[in-house]
Amino acid sequence: MERLSMTAQLHRRQFLSATATAFGALTLSGCMTRGTTQAVGYGPLVPDPAGLIDLPQGFTYRLLSSLDDAMSDGGTVPDKADGMGCLPLPNGEIALVRNHELVPTDGSGGTIPSGYDKAAGQFVLPGGTTTLVLDAKTLEKKREYRSLAGTIRNCAGGITPWGSWLTCEEFVSKPDQIAPDKLGRDHGWVFEVPADAEGLVDAVPLKAIGRFNHEAACVDPVTGYVYLTEDRPDSVLYRYIPKVAGKLAEGGKLQAMVVDGIADTRNFDTPLMPVGRDFAVRWIDLDDVEAPEDDLRTRAARMGAAVIARGEGIHMGENELYVCSTSGGFAKFGQVFRLTPGRGKGADRFSLFFESESQHQFNYGDNLTVGPNGHLIVCEDQYTPVVDNHLRGITPDGQPYDFGRLHLQTELAGGCFSPDGKWFFVNAYSPTRTIAITGPWAA
Repeated sequence: MERLSMTAQLHRRQFLSATATAFGALTLSGCMTRGTTQAVGYGPLVPDPAGLIDLPQGFTYRLLSSLDDAMSDGGTVPDKADGMGCLPLPNGEIALVRNHELVPTDGSGGTIPSGYDKAAGQFVLPGGTTTLVLDAKTLEKKREYRSLAGTIRNCAGGITPWGSWLTCEEFVSKPDQIAPDKLGRDHGWVFEVPADAEGLVDAVPLKAIGRFNHEAACVDPVTGYVYLTEDRPDSVLYRYIPKVAGKLAEGGKLQAMVVDGIADTRNFDTPLMPVGRDFAVRWIDLDDVEAPEDDLRTRAARMGAAVIARGEGIHMGENELYVCSTSGGFAKFGQVFRLTPGRGKGADRFSLFFESESQHQFNYGDNLTVGPNGHLIVCEDQYTPVVDNHLRGITPDGQPYDFGRLHLQTELAGGCFSPDGKWFFVNAYSPTRTIAITGPWAA
């Protein structure tokens, strides 16, 4: 593949990640959502004098990190900030582990001493993660540095209950498929980055989790199972059962989700999945999960796995997880599904929680997370010549509303909450901007 073709192929994408807050019962009063007469949300958006992001009255933001800022390891902040997770550290600190969806031709923000792979055997690939350590109360920046390198298109991922970030490559390649910058190793893996890592970690691919066009991941803290999405028009939902909970590198079993009576969840032509109806789920084992032909999803579908339109954001609440389909639904503006694990007490249940009927509800929802008030916050990633990306809220009873509006011509990504629920962190993709938002979450 020519360098120009690869660059064209490797366009932007993004993530999710967040807290383990329950998708609970609180509702808020406030603004009138466009196209509905029900009052939901926090009120109308107030124009930002700085021209970065509009928020409701009472909410404010801080700019924490920007492209080309000097980091404590001697490098500078790279571009294409995508998925992100927030994890507690000792001594009153928190860590934001942030993906950078970089390809071999992107700038690296300085020389990278080590990583998973090199281009043409010469320079470490720029994709990977940076870690931003903050004072948990004041958000004072303590340090910022590269924490994983040598990967390609680290799109999204998810936090783990044992204090790490799973960073996922949204790019599947073999060493001889990229020219002229020949790669040394296969790509399409998940890597683990401990939140307390003080620098570059040894980049070890978790091959038992599967080789595919990864998007995001989340972990059920009760079972230790890892749920994973794939950003493809004909994707499926995966589940990884580790041999030892919390020790993913020791191997395990990869499965795909089968929904009783539903082969295709996309609702493109026929609305097979109505909003709110539960369907029983079972899981089928997958073999040859390192997938040299990049065919895991198609093999799974032939075995009966339910097809999902571009599975992207995924987030674990207290007793259920939420999955965002970027382009699903009759209007093709996106869907949100809810999976309730049985946890040994019954069958898993799967339902369509929300389907966008209008670009004003959400337009290509991507990363998503759960707020301390129990509302979903969805990051938009529109595919239009002029983008107008928002943060969209969705109440527990499925009512959408506007929470934020970005003024940069780029996507929103990596939405996640601080452990105490006070701060919501989110990235503007390019040029990199990482901001912290606070306000009356449970007003």
